[in-house]
Order: sequence, then structure tokens, then C-alpha cells
Amino acid sequence: MNSINNKLSHPGVFAQKTPNKPAIIMGGSGQQISFGEFEKISCQIAHMVCQNGLSKGDRVAVLLENHPLYMPIAWGVFRAGLRFVAIATHLTQKEIDYILNDSGAALFITSKAMEKTVSSLKMKNISSENKFVTDGEILGFNNLQERLSKQAKTETIDELEGIEMLYSSGTTGMPKGILKPMPTGTFGVPSDGYKLTAKIYGFDENTVYLSTAPQYHAAPLLFSLRTLRFGATVVIMEKFDAETSLRLIQKYKVTHSQWVPTMFIRLLQLPENTRVEYDLSSVNCAIHAAAPCPVEIKQQMLNWWGPIIWEYYGGSEGNGLTVIDSEEWLLQKGSVGKAKIGRIRICGDDGEELSVGETGLIYFSDGPIFEYNNDRIKTAESRNQYDWSTLGDIGHINEEGYLFITDRKANMIISGGVNIYPQESENRLLSHPEIRDVAVIGVPNSDFGEEVKGIVQLTNPEKAGKGLAQELIEYCWETVSKIKSPRSIDFVTDLPRRENGKLYKKLLKQQYWK
Repeated sequence: MNSINNKLSHPGVFAQKTPNKPAIIMGGSGQQISFGEFEKISCQIAHMVCQNGLSKGDRVAVLLENHPLYMPIAWGVFRAGLRFVAIATHLTQKEIDYILNDSGAALFITSKAMEKTVSSLKMKNISSENKFVTDGEILGFNNLQERLSKQAKTETIDELEGIEMLYSSGTTGMPKGILKPMPTGTFGVPSDGYKLTAKIYGFDENTVYLSTAPQYHAAPLLFSLRTLRFGATVVIMEKFDAETSLRLIQKYKVTHSQWVPTMFIRLLQLPENTRVEYDLSSVNCAIHAAAPCPVEIKQQMLNWWGPIIWEYYGGSEGNGLTVIDSEEWLLQKGSVGKAKIGRIRICGDDGEELSVGETGLIYFSDGPIFEYNNDRIKTAESRNQYDWSTLGDIGHINEEGYLFITDRKANMIISGGVNIYPQESENRLLSHPEIRDVAVIGVPNSDFGEEVKGIVQLTNPEKAGKGLAQELIEYCWETVSKIKSPRSIDFVTDLPRRENGKLYKKLLKQQYWK
């Protein structure tokens, strides 16, 4: 390995320094992977992908549940100078095939647990030699463990820094790939962004980080990799459960953790005698993001956990970042903080910057760049005339420079921290013979912030009823992820569609968001 010095910081460094220390602990099974084992597995992954013909900038797609090998595989892909394409496990066959094709993935790794999903994939661009499965056999896939056993457990020659390539939903409902420039720095030296987050939250080799969400999401993936690069232990929950998270904090003396507002709600719903049963004194940093957190919920969490809660605003695009700690938030309730990466610009519809306090589209300037893979139009739509970039959110900044998000992207539904665009489910429902017109919107949900509702105009209104409503929901499930499909259906005699064909969803939402 390259000589270790103060600048190098990655799991391989700690494989030499603390080889027996746990790098990964699975919260449910208790299975552990030490830093020594982590280094060997990631090296084997790097050797395997290179042996199978991949080179700098190529893409490796991974479809795994929260799995002990998730992070070693990710780091193996990174250290080979490749792009790591994380695929969400709840996506449909159509969506997964779209990502595999759009990303140009040359190698695909999955697990036996995903057999039902992957068995019907087309995977047109991936050779039979480059399809791998762990934990068992799937027809047409190579055994990952068998292949890794033939690989060297030492570093490859001329290791390179790779990068993630994540997909977020597009306005049509299909995922869109976020393409960032490949790193150019020396292998093993964390980027300035990594160093900044470590500095803000205090990550170091004494950290024990609880990852509560699916590893394919941007925050769990990247924060886990960041903490591992600084020699920390990552405790991964196979599936979130409120009381289990408290038990894991106590058991492993967790110091850092990450949440979404829905998880806060689940925690607060626990009986008081359950909440006080667990020792949470080890936690000194609880981070949350992904969706707006109701002020009253955050206040209750602060009352319970104390001033250790941090919030940030940013997207998978990585074009900017705001951060706020507890003390600041108590003075600026509802804010998501000040800019730490990039500069906040609030602009009107014409792209021109607005005055302080005015509400408009949130842009970042002077930050990292990105583009949407194979989509110049979406990339262009994310920019204004000054090449500032936006995620499409609405908000304002005050005199002190604090950002407040006051609205969401047009028509977007945020349910439990997941961004959902309704067009796909609308298109599916419109193909049902009983439906004349349909709108899918987000309506209030006390647990998830919003839930998906279908509002349907029937060809024969007399058929409206609970039976047909359930039939329509299940009809949607056939081609659309359940998370994107309506949880309920309301029947109406008419929808506010104007002569120009545009559906005025705002008029529908007003009935539910009074």
C-alpha cells in the first residue's frame, strides 16, 4: 500500500492501524466486518471489476438490500476509479432496466433476496460474465463469493478515486442519473467536501455511526463511506424500527446518527416508559434531512435529546449545502441553515435574483457542478442564465443569511422523505377502461408528511365505490412502484382541466390542505 501519512484517510489505512476493529456491524444479525476484512473484500472487488474489463469512469450497478457487503463493494468500486450506481430495491423491473441502460452499467451485482425482481430484468447492455449474485444462486448470474475467492486481497496497481452515480426521480416519474465529474485528487485523500462534513459533525476514528435508512439513498451511502474513511464504525439497520434504533444506540454506544422526520415521528410515538428505558447519553450528533421537518416535531426531539440535532439541506446533485445546529435553529425556527457549500441565490421566474426576504426558486452558485446523464434538456432546465443550479425548491433567505424552504417542486409529493412524481401513476391509471380522467396529488399524512392520493373521474360514475377504488390501486401496482402508487382513491364528477388541456392541481390540493 501507499505509505501512510497524515493526509491519507481511508479504510485501508485503518486496516493496518486497527485491523480487528469493526468497520461494519449489522444491527439485526449482529454480523461484523473488521477493517482488516473490509480492506480485503474491497480489494477483491477492485481486482474483479478490473479483471472483467472495466476501466476508469465505467459504471457498476448494485441492487442490494441493506447487506454486510454493501459498503465493502462500494469502496471496492470507488478504489477502482469507477462510478457506483446504487439502485433502490423498491423500484419496478421497468425502472431498474431503465437505470441499467441509461447509466451504461457494465457490471451488475445483486443478491438472492432480489431474485424475484431481477429474474425478469432484460439487462441488455450487461454481458453474462458481468452479472453477479451473493448469498445463493440465480439463473444467469455468477456466484460473487466464488469469483472473489479467486482474487487477490491486496491493493490494485495505480488505485484511483471513484464516485457515486445516483438516480433520483424525474418529472415524468422515470429516474434521472446524476453525473458528477470524476475525482482528480490523489487516491486515499478525502475530498474537501468529505473533510468539511467531518469537521462540521466531528467524525473521527472514535465515532460510532448509526445508519437507519436504505444504503442506496445518497445520505446513508455517502455518510457511511465518509465515516469509514475516518476510521469510524458504522452500525447498519437492516430495516428501521424506532425502538430497535434506541436499543442499538445503547448497545453500541452510538455517537452519531442520521434520520428523516418520519423516523422522528416514530420515535416520539413510543410510550414514555419505553423512551426512558434506553441510555442515549453516548449520542452527541443526530443529523436529519431529506424532507421538511415540522417545527413542533423537531422541538419535541430537542426537548428529549437536547441540543445535539443538526439539519442540512442539499440534494444528490451535490450543487450546494446548508447546515444548521440546534442553537441556531432555536433562534431561527424552521430554517435549514446557512450555506456551507456554494452560495444561496433566490430567483424569480425570470432567473434574476430577488431581494432578501422575497420568496422564489432556490439556486446555488459557486458550488460543485453536475449534469443529468443523457439529458441535456433536464440539465438546462436546472440552470438559469448565470449558470446557477437549482433543485426546484422554493424558499427565501432572511437578513442573517438563513434559508427557509416554503414550498416544494411543482406537483412533487414528499412521503417519508422520498420524492414522488405522480405522472407515472397518472399515465397508468389513464389506461384503465373505467377511467375518464385522473389526477394524482399529495395529501396530508400525520406520519409521512404526505401520502399519494388518486382523484378519478369515471366514464360510468355509477361504478364508483370501495371495490373499484381498490381495483385501481392494485392495477397501478402492476407497473408502478407501490411507493409511487395511490394509497387511496377519491371519485369526482369533474376535474379542473382547462381548454388548454392543463390540469390545475392547485385547485384540487386546496380541498385537502385547508
